Amino acid sequence: MANYEMVSMLRMLVDREGSDLHLTVDNPPVGRVHGHLQYFGDNPLTAEDTERLMKSIASVDNQQELQEVGGSDFGFAFEDVARFRVSIFKQKGYVGLVLRLIPRKILSFEELGLPKIIKEVITLPRGLVLVTGPTGSGKTTSLATMLDYINTNLDHHIITIEDPIEYYHTHKKSIIMQREVGVDVPTFAEALRRALRQDPDVILVGEMRDLETIEAAITAAETGHLVFGTLHTTGAVRTIDRIVDAFPTNQQEQIRTQLAGNLKSVISQTLIPRKGGFGRVAAFEIMIATPAIQNLIRENKSYRITSAIQTGHKFGMNLLDEHLLALYRKGIVNYEDVLAKAQQPEEFESNAKAMGLEDSQQKANVS
Repeated sequence: MANYEMVSMLRMLVDREGSDLHLTVDNPPVGRVHGHLQYFGDNPLTAEDTERLMKSIASVDNQQELQEVGGSDFGFAFEDVARFRVSIFKQKGYVGLVLRLIPRKILSFEELGLPKIIKEVITLPRGLVLVTGPTGSGKTTSLATMLDYINTNLDHHIITIEDPIEYYHTHKKSIIMQREVGVDVPTFAEALRRALRQDPDVILVGEMRDLETIEAAITAAETGHLVFGTLHTTGAVRTIDRIVDAFPTNQQEQIRTQLAGNLKSVISQTLIPRKGGFGRVAAFEIMIATPAIQNLIRENKSYRITSAIQTGHKFGMNLLDEHLLALYRKGIVNYEDVLAKAQQPEEFESNAKAMGLEDSQQKANVS
């Protein structure tokens, strides 16, 4: 049996500025460091190893949930250094673990590269703000920054509903209550219903994962609260379509009307490795719900929103591909990496060629 200890592996992940630790049978421990996978040892983990490592951090309740439903998620603090979001699961009958590092330090807008227009959006008195992107794209980090900005600058009551709680916030100018699904409340939808009776100004819904939660979030925004939600979609068009399509056909027209009236912004993001392999940088698509975009949502013409974003720079809007191209032009990222993240790869390539950017990358590669 390999002599792997959880503490030493987590310290290694922190020291290497990694984001995730993967523990699975028949493979050595693997860390994701600056977006790439690295082995944290040579000896493959055995079934006894992963079972022992899981038990060293999982509560009895989490272990029981693993046995009953094949998986469990929870958060835990590692010394004074960081928190981890943990997913334990069964695969091929054995225990596997993935631990996501949640840094204790909440980054500023400038450190994240979040556009200034977002400060205006998140200080609105009411509405729905959606932060979207695939798993591991930094949504939680961006939301923590936004909530911290509100917490620091406004006297609000903030309620977060998370599964599990990742960043821990302290009361500043605002008061902030963090509720964990499965610990403090059974479901997102139930927590949302309760939150409306708790005098909130701002509500964060960690994941809009089902129809009931989506409906409750839109209602909360409609009744005079600022609501943040996340979806695993990329881009404003896909996000709006995903929400509308979650409802039965006979309710979709009503939902489009509600969304048009209450959606304030869709912020989509992705992470790209920095050139040189040290760290990652975020790229954002920003949609602001102008009257023109509200009409497109109401009239079921979401396919035209991309053009509205493209011509809406004066409102602080930009497409993801535009930001990716800008990062590449500044020499921050490699061409192959931004092309892999582009929403419209062919159009992205033609734009890069038109600017002479693709050729410069290839020449640099040759040299």
